Amino acid sequence: MLCGMRSLFHLAFNVTNLDEARRFYGGLLGCKEGRSTDTWVDFDFFTHQISLHLGEPFKTSCTGHVGQYLVPMPHFGLVLQKQDWQALADRLQSSGMAFVIEPHRRFAGQPGEQWTMFFLDPFGNPIEVKGFATLETVYQS
Repeated sequence: MLCGMRSLFHLAFNVTNLDEARRFYGGLLGCKEGRSTDTWVDFDFFTHQISLHLGEPFKTSCTGHVGQYLVPMPHFGLVLQKQDWQALADRLQSSGMAFVIEPHRRFAGQPGEQWTMFFLDPFGNPIEVKGFATLETVYQS
């Protein structure tokens, strides 16, 4: 069963300024910087690898129907334990982050109950962060 293998996820996407990317991903989000050149930089994005390359960021639009919201598509993000999600939400709110979708709970009392927030990096790349009481419930339906 290949999908059950333990692995790290890798995502490469474009940004327009590596110094600004370092301030956002390294500074605000606290991601550790990895290798880099004059045209790209890697970060440990909550134990997964993102590679930010100089170029035109992908186009997005709010077309994903989730509950009462239209969410930005495409987007990337991560799933955290609830207490880690809350710590990140507090950090982002304290920084004055302009959220696309404010931190909130959805699917309350249902399988898959989660907390979520959407925000943009400085280049318009949408990021969703989900929080679950326990990661064992991520795929419950």
